[in-house]
Amino acid sequence: MAIPSLQFRPKYVSFDCYGTLIEYPITPITYELVGDQIPAEQWDQFVREFRGYRYDQVCSSYYPYEQVLQDSFERVCRKWGIKAAPDAGKRFADGVRSWGPHPDVVEPLKKMAEHYKLVILSNADDSFLAESVPKLGADFHAVFTAEQAGYYKPRYAAFEYMLDRLDASPEDFVHVASHTRYDHMPMHDMGFRNLILLDRGYDPVTHGYDYVTVKSLDDLNSMLGI
Repeated sequence: MAIPSLQFRPKYVSFDCYGTLIEYPITPITYELVGDQIPAEQWDQFVREFRGYRYDQVCSSYYPYEQVLQDSFERVCRKWGIKAAPDAGKRFADGVRSWGPHPDVVEPLKKMAEHYKLVILSNADDSFLAESVPKLGADFHAVFTAEQAGYYKPRYAAFEYMLDRLDASPEDFVHVASHTRYDHMPMHDMGFRNLILLDRGYDPVTHGYDYVTVKSLDDLNSMLGI
């Protein structure tokens, strides 16, 4: 299928970071922590529910991401009647800090940065981005975090922070994320229309939110006329 071209030149191409640009293989660490407390035939369900608790845990004001991971893990473990490791949050956080870019990110992102101002809006603390962004190998005009905004996505205030800091409006952006619930759904409701799902299989592809699905940043560069 041919990649559609954008009909305008955005001021900014903004990105979610973890899962979209940086890999997010949290499931292997989860398995190390849970082990055989969960029957093999129920493992996929446990993973899905842990993902849901992480989402629910950030739907209030900001507090440190490591504690978000600890609290959401304790909640899902409590539901399943199993023991949660007291250092789970640290182990997850150490993992996040150690992960690198998806294999298909660095070169097309560098190319994109030669033509557009790139921005990150991430659901993490400043310290996480300080370690992760240099691994991407591209120049970013701005990097915004939940810690700076005082809110996590999907809270509107996280996106409003980005708009305020850039003195921008939704029409100024093409936004790229792999998470429909955190990014595309709230952004669409806020009036963002140039939304790109970089489909990495995290969230179901939904209808009614006017985003375009791509499989790679090379496809996005083609859309951007690069």
